[in-house]
Amino acid sequence: MFDSTRAALRELGLPGGDCLDLPTSTKKFPDGKDFRIEVPTLNSIESMEAVLNESNRLGIKINRVTETYGIFRHTSFEIKEMVALCAENKCDFVMSTGPRASYDTSATAGSTQGKTIAYRLRGQEQVVRAIEDIKRAIEHQVKSFLVYDEGLLWVLGQMRARSMLPQDIQFKISAHCGHANPASFKLLESMGANSINPVRDLELPMLAALRQTIDIPLDCHTDNPVSSGGFIRVYEAPEMVRIGAPVYLKTGNSVTREHGGIICANDGIRMARQASIVLEMIQKYYPQAAQSE
Repeated sequence: MFDSTRAALRELGLPGGDCLDLPTSTKKFPDGKDFRIEVPTLNSIESMEAVLNESNRLGIKINRVTETYGIFRHTSFEIKEMVALCAENKCDFVMSTGPRASYDTSATAGSTQGKTIAYRLRGQEQVVRAIEDIKRAIEHQVKSFLVYDEGLLWVLGQMRARSMLPQDIQFKISAHCGHANPASFKLLESMGANSINPVRDLELPMLAALRQTIDIPLDCHTDNPVSSGGFIRVYEAPEMVRIGAPVYLKTGNSVTREHGGIICANDGIRMARQASIVLEMIQKYYPQAAQSE
């Protein structure tokens, strides 16, 4: 069915449909490895320290941690502490742009029908402030940024290309943007995204189609808080690696109530333990997969 449309999509460099045959990805991270582990929503130095200490105790590697509260909600001292802690543990650190519609004076962002815009930027002044937020973090040696707005991604990509921002900074696109198909992912990659988080509940054939379309890493949730579904997909993690490499497996948020809040040290310990379960599944069911060091 729909043969002419499917052929047109293939001509544009997109899959003709979801990849129901679940092809094994032949793509890798620059170090030749298949996957990395990411723990998101570490919005305090206490929780970040707890995750990294517990992961060291368990003998597992956390490759990336992500802060989602917003750069401008942390003191300079806190940012410096987080950067130093991640450097000590040889772990990538991603900070999120702070200004967003939910922090502004708009009533729309909190309404039932308007809440989908809550993480995007409202007005050009918020674009200006978001860029200033990123510049502030760069001053404290932050290299990677979580972006919630496609327009901001375009601006940041242009500024990086023209050396208005450092060439070595990275942009990660949040699942809160709501992207869930190969065409959207191809567009985001062309705009300067360095990794993209799909909508959290995409099925494996859908993820496989994304991988067939782009070369940059996918950031896939293996578990989630109740506020965004509450699912736990640890048994699918090995297949996510096989079909999605290079892939960041995002794990640990099922121990929290919602995204973007402050969590305690005890939650951080539980998040590290959740990551160890994901790694156990990969080692058991797809042992040939290699994790970055």
